Amino acid sequence: MTDTFNILRNCPLLAGFPDAALLEAVEHTRIRDFSANEVIYQKDELQSYLCVIAEGMVRINSINAQGREALLIIFDQGTWVGDAVFTPGGRRVYGATAHTHARLVELPGPYFRTLMERYPQCYPVVLECISRRLWSAMHLIEEDALRGTTVRVGRRLLFLCDMQRGTAESGAPVTVYLTREHLANMMGMTRQGVHRTLKRFQQAGLIQLGYGCVTINDEEALRVWLEHCQE
Repeated sequence: MTDTFNILRNCPLLAGFPDAALLEAVEHTRIRDFSANEVIYQKDELQSYLCVIAEGMVRINSINAQGREALLIIFDQGTWVGDAVFTPGGRRVYGATAHTHARLVELPGPYFRTLMERYPQCYPVVLECISRRLWSAMHLIEEDALRGTTVRVGRRLLFLCDMQRGTAESGAPVTVYLTREHLANMMGMTRQGVHRTLKRFQQAGLIQLGYGCVTINDEEALRVWLEHCQE
């Protein structure tokens, strides 16, 4: 119980709830483990759970009729997925798949909405979290429409840093766990194009390339470099 309570307490979406509400919520949770690449839920499902990532990473995706996956974003432990909980009766807009082995703490959507009604002091925090995600999505759309390839890839890495920073201190290197194929898929680019851009960042000392991961050495240095880049 203590571990589950701490997982809920450390989730940004739930930061506005008092301890009494989270202690009650623990009694309504279920814990589920998923292997890497195992489907957590599919697009268009009616089932509604708020999922807090206790361990591992989860990728949000959409899969077409031919089985091709469009990768949208990857979330690290401590954050939440399952925006359908805010739309009673609504279907899942996207699917979710375990990117690595993942453990989720799940709260039923109807219960979570009831909990918000009973503890209205949570609303400012909940609305801020939702607004930030909406702002981030709109910002990415703007970047894709107005920026060149180099800036697009660099800013996407900075965005992923925010999603996968975990417990890393401000200014410390951040490792983003995804392959060049994942990044290319996410941005609608070719693997070769993404690889050329990443190699350029590496030559400038901004990142390190590893097997299935990219480490951003200094977020601020990358941000400043991109401000002076016209490509």
